[in-house]
Amino acid sequence: MKKEDKERVVAELTERLRTSETLIVADYRGLTMPQIDELRGKLLEHGARFAVVKNTLTRRAAEAAGADALLALLEGPTAIAFLEAEGDPVAVAKALADAARTSRVMTIRGGIFEGRAIEGAAVEELAKLPPTDVLRAQVLGAITAPLTAIVGLFTAPLQDLYGLLDARIEQLGGQEEAPAPEPEAQPEQPQAEETQSEETTEESETKEEQ
Repeated sequence: MKKEDKERVVAELTERLRTSETLIVADYRGLTMPQIDELRGKLLEHGARFAVVKNTLTRRAAEAAGADALLALLEGPTAIAFLEAEGDPVAVAKALADAARTSRVMTIRGGIFEGRAIEGAAVEELAKLPPTDVLRAQVLGAITAPLTAIVGLFTAPLQDLYGLLDARIEQLGGQEEAPAPEPEAQPEQPQAEETQSEETTEESETKEEQ
């Protein structure tokens, strides 16, 4: 391969690694070209591009793209499934796992899932999950299930809604706050003490006049 071609391949791989948050690395050793083409077509249907790469050029691209986690997976004949933005990682993992099982020669080394390195066993577990659209439907069902009561409330006859509101108003009316307790009155001084105080004051005024 000419130097210009190598530089072009490295540039293309670098761009793919920078834009693909999820990819799966496989050892395609033993696969025939028809098998590779068939697998490439299946993966393309699920939003992934399957490329056979040279490790030397891929290492350069990984270093340039900052994809250091990929370096440990570049041993032996290597093929990478790059997921596009709208790709289905579960379907891609399943297609690769099926190809590895039926061919009995291809192996899955691992990959990068949403920016995090994963092992081959994790890819196998990912392949066992339901398809993404089924997962989304299950999550949506779990979220919307409690809302059926609210929908029923607003679609019920108006008189039922008015009855619920009236009952709530009556309930709140019965929970009025109790009046704050009045402050305790200060104990009055005994009358005898007031009289004695007045007499003392009068005597003092008389002495001052004398």
